[in-house]
Amino acid sequence: QVQLVESGGGLVQAGGSLTLSCAPSRTISNVSIRGWHRQAPGKQRDSVASIVGGSFTDYAESVQGRFTISVDSAKNTMYLKMNSLKPEDTGVYYCNYRTLQGYSYWGQGTQVTVSS
Repeated sequence: QVQLVESGGGLVQAGGSLTLSCAPSRTISNVSIRGWHRQAPGKQRDSVASIVGGSFTDYAESVQGRFTISVDSAKNTMYLKMNSLKPEDTGVYYCNYRTLQGYSYWGQGTQVTVSS
């Protein structure tokens, strides 16, 4: 069973930065899209950022210009660099890999809390 292992969450003051990491427990073939999703308390899980082919990126309007998604192929790791964090960025962040065959893998989630 492949697992996506996340790290990097924590508590940070508004205006601060955090970097999340996500790596599969073993190589996943034919990954078509990788992404980060956020679930705020009492709300649904929404996409924050996604990356296709290692270079084509897309961001939620609320994080545009502050968050950067990237992939290090050599380390087989995906990152989410979060700058200028706001209290409304608080939530559990999940990484996701989807394959060409339609399989979807999720990380266990990592808590990000931004204090005002």
